[in-house]
Amino acid sequence: MIQNLAATAAGFTSNTFLVTGERTVLVDVGNEFDIVDQVSQYADDVDAVVLTHTHPDHVGNLGAVVDTFDVDVWGYDTDQPGVDHELGDSETAQLGDHAYEALHTPGHKNDHLCLYSPDAGVLFAGDLVFANGGFGRTDLEEGDRATLIDSIGRVLDRIDEDLAELHTGHGPSVTATPYTDVELALQAAKMG
Repeated sequence: MIQNLAATAAGFTSNTFLVTGERTVLVDVGNEFDIVDQVSQYADDVDAVVLTHTHPDHVGNLGAVVDTFDVDVWGYDTDQPGVDHELGDSETAQLGDHAYEALHTPGHKNDHLCLYSPDAGVLFAGDLVFANGGFGRTDLEEGDRATLIDSIGRVLDRIDEDLAELHTGHGPSVTATPYTDVELALQAAKMG
């Protein structure tokens, strides 16, 4: 089961997904809301944190999560504060009941990862792509439009057309033809 714990948060935050099952994992931890209280509504403990990237709105609650659940944090770059373990390109991590492949997808930030499970039909896209063809901003430090376009193309080549769920770093998740939203994001990024 996948729950967006930040769905009703009022602060400046990213979405925060709690994936429950055999292994309970948080995908991003958000910022400026009581994530520990939100987790406690759905799970007694957290086995790991996986970060899509380390922008402040995605990692602001990291200290509270680590302190409360004594949990290890996985991300692409262990040189980033708070990242304990490297999750390299094409490596897999278990989230809930499924294995997810980590796809290094820079362009928005150098340490950006997407997480894809063909078996579950789920893509955690972080800030690479959003609903309705939106795509990550490239005007921040480490942002690069050409690299972002390449990353979206790589994800599009990897995911199946029958993708069932697209969970993004901001805005709503997509459960109706999410593959099309990724295609639209690639087109929009190329035009912009």
